Amino acid sequence: MKKLQLPTPQTILLIIAGIVALLTWLIPAGKFDSLQYNSSSKTFTYTSLETVKELPATDKTLANLNVNIPLHKFTSGNISKPISVPGTYQKIKAQPQGFFEFIKSPIKGIIESSDIILFVLILGGTIGIMNHIGAFNAGITWLAKKLHGKEYWLIITVTFLISIGGTTFGLAEETIAFYPILVPIFLAAEYDAMVALACVFAGSSLGTMFSTVNPFSVIIASDAAGINWTTGFYGRVLLYLIGLTITVIYILRYANKVKKDASYSLIYDQKEEIEQIFRANTNQNLHLTNQFKIILIVFSLCFLSMIYGVSQLGWWFEEMTVVFLLGAIIIGFVAKIKEQVFVNEFIKGAGDLLGVAFIIGIARGVSVLMNDGLVSDTILYHASNFTSGMPKAIFANVLLFIYAGLSFFIPSSSGMAVLTMPIMSPLADTVGVGREVIVNAYQYGLGIFAFINPTGLILASLAIVKIGYDKWLKFVTPLLIIITTITVIAITIQVYL
Repeated sequence: MKKLQLPTPQTILLIIAGIVALLTWLIPAGKFDSLQYNSSSKTFTYTSLETVKELPATDKTLANLNVNIPLHKFTSGNISKPISVPGTYQKIKAQPQGFFEFIKSPIKGIIESSDIILFVLILGGTIGIMNHIGAFNAGITWLAKKLHGKEYWLIITVTFLISIGGTTFGLAEETIAFYPILVPIFLAAEYDAMVALACVFAGSSLGTMFSTVNPFSVIIASDAAGINWTTGFYGRVLLYLIGLTITVIYILRYANKVKKDASYSLIYDQKEEIEQIFRANTNQNLHLTNQFKIILIVFSLCFLSMIYGVSQLGWWFEEMTVVFLLGAIIIGFVAKIKEQVFVNEFIKGAGDLLGVAFIIGIARGVSVLMNDGLVSDTILYHASNFTSGMPKAIFANVLLFIYAGLSFFIPSSSGMAVLTMPIMSPLADTVGVGREVIVNAYQYGLGIFAFINPTGLILASLAIVKIGYDKWLKFVTPLLIIITTITVIAITIQVYL
């Protein structure tokens, strides 16, 4: 009998999209009224099923709407997206998504995620130029010699730095840029591609799960819950350190076994294929010349600029894409590549990541079906009713897993915060727990499912490193069980402190 294999990531997402389309026929449509601050007119825009009206931007307006969020959170720009207004849910005429809508959803998803798709393609082009020049191979050969006998520091350093990015500014989508660079380095250190994937993806997921000062999750969620983001800060720091330690040890144990015996690798049957794709068989005759050093410095500065811009300057994909495009051009001049060769290699490199770009678009298409089918608010409404009045320990843990489930439909951390916090946070008052418990349940729930969420980033990441979803599940499940158990214990203790 042939061994059962999961279909490609693109097919998995299309199947999920089909299921979501079917759910829009089974789940009643519904909608909360929404409230958004208009900075130009300094008023609130209140949108209901029947009307759109302007309201004074005052504390009295918020109190009348039972929105327990300080006014300055809106006027300062901390909350810029529309929030759901508590107690306003209404059933509306169903808008089931049929076959034609299902077919259009990937196209709509690609259009809506065009910014990140273009970033991925430009990144692929830049990497194509680097591979053509040979600077990667020279740098990897040099690094492999320097790390000989101390390769474990690579795992510790990469996981730590990526997780720091996750916990401070929500480093997530940007990690796609790191795989083509880090996988060859890990392979040269005699690890497998799974180790590189784990260091980057698990590091990012863990960091965002236990966000400490991340403006796109903990700060915006706390603002939407009407509390200061520092409430519960030290507990999140402690969980982050515990989770990071466990994750690093888990990866190290697997990596050391692979290093001693390559056949232990979960992707051993793909060893030659992956090494060929990432050109890990480094050319020992390539020396790290001054020209290569300049090229590698320019390439590294692209990443440093991206990280600084996102964390400090409010950059997003438009600016990041420009950085890598400019970097590719500068590298081309330094390497003295002919114009025609440059263009051909750039397009070839972009083509290598075209499959990843389609995955990102199809995943966004799932969210399009949910939004067009008007069932997201219905799920949120019934989730809030389900948890109301529960004993506080049970309430916190049930909410944790509800948020994990909701993240399948709303993988965006900021989107989840502004949609759910005004509805969910008042429930804390009814069961006698602090609203920071709701914020933590939101963060931890999203984080737990992010490790395996097919509508998140994992399928795109797997497509880059050429690893199957089933192999990743086999690797990460024990780690996920450990982290989930610790999280459940921690949030249970928190409600009684």
